[in-house]
Amino acid sequence: MDMKKRISLELRDRNPAEVQQLVLAGCLSPDGQLQGLTSEFSALQELSLVNVGLSSLANMPSLPTLRKLEVSDNIISGGLDSLKEKCPNLTSLNLSGNKIKELSSIETLQNLKQLRRLDLFSCEVSRRDDYRDAVFTLLPHLRFLDGLDQQEQEEGEPDDKAGPPADDDDDDHEDEDDEDDSSEGEEDEVGLSYLMKEGIQDEEDDGDYVEEEEEEEEEEEEDDGDVRGEKRKREAEDDDDDDDDDDDDE
Repeated sequence: MDMKKRISLELRDRNPAEVQQLVLAGCLSPDGQLQGLTSEFSALQELSLVNVGLSSLANMPSLPTLRKLEVSDNIISGGLDSLKEKCPNLTSLNLSGNKIKELSSIETLQNLKQLRRLDLFSCEVSRRDDYRDAVFTLLPHLRFLDGLDQQEQEEGEPDDKAGPPADDDDDDHEDEDDEDDSSEGEEDEVGLSYLMKEGIQDEEDDGDYVEEEEEEEEEEEEDDGDVRGEKRKREAEDDDDDDDDDDDDE
């Protein structure tokens, strides 16, 4: 299937300006040039042109939003100068399996200031003894070459010098312990306050009870005094009556 027909099938009646990802891997490019790809793909972010027989990217259309370009397993030996103007925001470029022999062929990539990932695996230039050091020196803004950084660690792999990553579970447990301690402290404080309050209330209740007992005792004493007074009064009256009776008898 040729490239133009493949692009038509990939569009599926969509507007080219709406397409963000386009996969043209395995289609034919008889003259070694891009065919059917135009600047109408103004929102394109990822483009795959793997194994399509490309020999050059000289006629690359203007794709200002393109971030990732896959052109591995082609016969490209140079002609990368157009990428600076046509794809200025490129961050990832895969040139693995192409015919790039010299560092001078990729020197123009210095102009792609956003480029962070470059693949040259299986290119002749990768057989140099100083290959990795030379490429990182030539492209100082590059972070990963053939999937590895300058320390030959994969992206996302922790640095041994930085120490092991923090254990989120331990942090969670510590937070839970802090919460538990805080809760226990609050419960102790509440319990102590409650007991103190209860003690104060008991003392007040005891005081009220003592006062009531004293009042009852005073009332009883008053009642007893009244009874005794009444009794003495009756006895005195009885004595007067007896004296009157004795006088009458005489």
